[in-house]
Amino acid sequence: MQQNLLRPVGYALLAAFLFGVSTPLAKILVGEIHPLLLAGLLYIGMGLALLTVRLLSRAVKSGPGEAPLRRKDIPWLTATVLAGGVIAPVLLMAGLSMTSAATASLLLNFEAAATILIAVLVFRESMSRRAGVAVAVIILAAITLSIDLTGEFGFSPGSLAVIGACIFWGIDNNTTRAISLRDPAAIGSVKGLVAGFVTLGIAALLQAPFPAGPEILGALALGAVSYGLSTIFFILALRWLGAARTGAYFSAAPFIGAAASFIIFLTPPDLQFIAALPLMVLGGWLLLSEAHAHRHYHPHIVHEHRHRHDDLHHRHHHPEGMKEEEHSHIHEHPDMEHTHPHAPDIHHRH
Repeated sequence: MQQNLLRPVGYALLAAFLFGVSTPLAKILVGEIHPLLLAGLLYIGMGLALLTVRLLSRAVKSGPGEAPLRRKDIPWLTATVLAGGVIAPVLLMAGLSMTSAATASLLLNFEAAATILIAVLVFRESMSRRAGVAVAVIILAAITLSIDLTGEFGFSPGSLAVIGACIFWGIDNNTTRAISLRDPAAIGSVKGLVAGFVTLGIAALLQAPFPAGPEILGALALGAVSYGLSTIFFILALRWLGAARTGAYFSAAPFIGAAASFIIFLTPPDLQFIAALPLMVLGGWLLLSEAHAHRHYHPHIVHEHRHRHDDLHHRHHHPEGMKEEEHSHIHEHPDMEHTHPHAPDIHHRH
C-alpha cells in the first residue's frame, strides 16, 4: 500500500475504535434511558462537540484550514442527515421492538455490505478483485462474530426494518463521501444537532420517560467523544479511501466493541470471537497489501479541499510562495495522464 494511504487507514480504524467502544459504554446507560432518547442524546452530544470545535477553531484561527460547506452541498448534506441521522435510527428502533437482539445484531452487519454495494453499483467506485475478496472476508468475520447459535434466525417485519436501517446507513456513508472534501466538523455538527433533536421529538411524541441529569450528561459526553470524533475520522477516511474501503475498515468496530466488553465487564472471549478474529485480520491484510495502479486520465477540474504540496496532484504555486503545511483553498488541476498506485480517493473516482 502507498505510504500516504496509511494515514487515512489509521483514520478509518480510529473511527471504528471510537464507535466500537461506544457500544459497551452505551449498555451501561441503556437500562436507564429509553433507546430513542439515548440515540437523540448521543447525536446531540456529537453535534454540540463538533460545533464547539468549529467555533474554537474560528476564534483562534489555528491549524490547517478546511473547505467550508457551500450551497451546492445542501442536497448531499440533507440526504446524509435524513438517511443516517433520522430514518436509519428510527427504523432500527422499530426493528428492535419487533425482533430479537441476536437477529438484529446479525442483520446490522449488512451495513458494510450495503455501503460497498451502493458505492460500487450506484457511485461506480472502483473495486479490485483482491479488495472484493477482502471485503467478503471482513463481512464474513462480522457475521461470525454476531451470529447467535442458540437462537432462531428468521425474516420478519422487524428484520426488514433493521435491513432498511442498514441500507439507509449505507446511503448515508456514500452521500457523506460526496461532501467529504468539506469541513468534517461542519458536516458532523449539522448532522448531529438536526438528527438529535428530530429523534428527541419522536421520543417525546411516543411519551418516552425523560432520564435524570447524570444519565443525560453521560449520554452527551459519550456522543461527543465516540460519535463526534468518530465522525471526523470517518469523513477524513472517506476523503482518501472511498466509501467501500472505509466501510470495510469500519467493520472492525464490532470486534473492538466486543474486546472492550471483555475488559469492561470482565468476561472472557467466546469461541465466536476467537473464530472471527483471524478472518478480520486476513481481510485487513488483503486490503492493506492491495496495490492498485494503472494508467489513468485526470480531466481538468477546479475544486476546494484541505491538501499539501507533497503529492502528484497538488504542486501548484501560491503568490507568496509554496506552502509546506496543510491548507485549504480553491485550486485548479490541469488535465493529465499518468500511472501510479492509488485508491478511489477524491482525485481517483474513475
